[in-house]
Amino acid sequence: MHPSELSSKFPSKIALAMAETGETLTFKEWDDLSMRASQLFRSLGLERGDHVAILMENDISFLPICFGAKRSGLFFTAISYRLQEEEVEYIVSDCQAKVFVTSINQTSVVEKLNLANCEKKLMVGGTIPGFESWENLISKQPAEKIEDESNGMQMLYSSGTTGMPKGVLRPLPDGPYDSGAEGPNLIAALYGVTDQSIYLTPAPLYHSAPLTFTMAMMSMGTGCVVMKQFDPEKALATIEKYSVTHSQWVPTMFVRMLKLDERVRSKYNLSSLECAIHAAAPCPIPIKQQMIDWWGPCINEYYAGTEGNGFVAISSEQWLSHKGSVGQPLTAQLHIVDEDGNEVGVGESGTVYFEGGGEFEYFNDKEKTSDSRHAKGWSTLGDIGYLDEEGYLYLTDRKSFMIISGGVNIYPQETENLLVTHPRVMDVAVFGVPNEEFGEEVKAVIQPVNWDDVGDELANELIDFCRDNISHIKCPKSIDFEKELPRHPTGKLYKRILKDKYWLGHETKIL
Repeated sequence: MHPSELSSKFPSKIALAMAETGETLTFKEWDDLSMRASQLFRSLGLERGDHVAILMENDISFLPICFGAKRSGLFFTAISYRLQEEEVEYIVSDCQAKVFVTSINQTSVVEKLNLANCEKKLMVGGTIPGFESWENLISKQPAEKIEDESNGMQMLYSSGTTGMPKGVLRPLPDGPYDSGAEGPNLIAALYGVTDQSIYLTPAPLYHSAPLTFTMAMMSMGTGCVVMKQFDPEKALATIEKYSVTHSQWVPTMFVRMLKLDERVRSKYNLSSLECAIHAAAPCPIPIKQQMIDWWGPCINEYYAGTEGNGFVAISSEQWLSHKGSVGQPLTAQLHIVDEDGNEVGVGESGTVYFEGGGEFEYFNDKEKTSDSRHAKGWSTLGDIGYLDEEGYLYLTDRKSFMIISGGVNIYPQETENLLVTHPRVMDVAVFGVPNEEFGEEVKAVIQPVNWDDVGDELANELIDFCRDNISHIKCPKSIDFEKELPRHPTGKLYKRILKDKYWLGHETKIL
């Protein structure tokens, strides 16, 4: 539904609330702010198809800025504030942003950036030299629709887990602005979302899933609650406080909530929950089973990418009879393909390709775009998986994470999924490290629940735990410990950061 229609229908209803601060925007205020933002972008000379870059933490201003860009027919690139300065600078330059919007809280990063190619630099919450006040500029703009309102589109970058991030460019939708009805319609049909629902996102809005879903929810008249930062107990308290009906998570959030003491978990009333969606990374079977046991059969999973080339989904009921699956395709046909490009049979693993889904390309990277395509025109996100006889998809791992030890292909996801279920493990990364005889061997790096447990005794206990439950070739040969693993809030693990010290002076195909 168009923001102005929602503004007329629900003028005083809360459209957006910040969980920690209690700040709110009504649908009328959201509509007004996004119209002022679109007017500002036009006054700065931005035309349909131009780019805006946004570097902000989760803030009450974040979504009106995005909607302003969307209503102006612009590409908007939300950038992770967890990236290094050189990565931020690279993205702003690579996406060819004419306008850069940030917040006063990002000063330590932005004051070091070379943004000479940006025509305008704007700041929320205050200013530093070289930046103009966002609030001051939009206050001078009329709260009226621009004459040429049309659909814009996010152009987001990969998390940078395997080198410099790449922008995912999808074509701008044709026709008048309609909030991108296709996405909201699918979400509404699949998850039972209405204008009476309350949606919680505990993840950063610069990431594809939180941004896409939250914008879609608001476009349906759904009230949205945004956490500035995930905390397991605060998330439970937020569900109770706001009577949250729908929410979205990643498996690491499930793990951290399950690691809470039972007395803490049972303190909060979660009876309002109708649907808890999760994606971004494979969820270990025992973890998902525990979540269903705790929250009931409201756990829904999907598999998709920023690329928008396909959408696979599964309900709790379906998952309980197909444990480990991410579901069946809804918007494209699946193909499982071997190294030679040939389709494989039921139960055989290969690269997962989508046929008939949305079009995309990697911005300014023809080689990566080409590498993502099959000879028949299908596209892939680079994941490995297989189909069962009923057409349910099971993901094995990412192709780039594969360990080759003595000529044997090992996918570390199974080992990670097992180790994280151990009561003394908070988080885990498994990857290949150099081995003179076999090329690579399996290494596990563990974030323990209690740092006082660290030592040979725990390492041996965890290795034995693996050997008792999975093939020995998949088990770590050694275990190291870290106080915290470098994990993106969306659940993606920066294995590159961990692996660099092990591969210094060596070559590796695994990035």
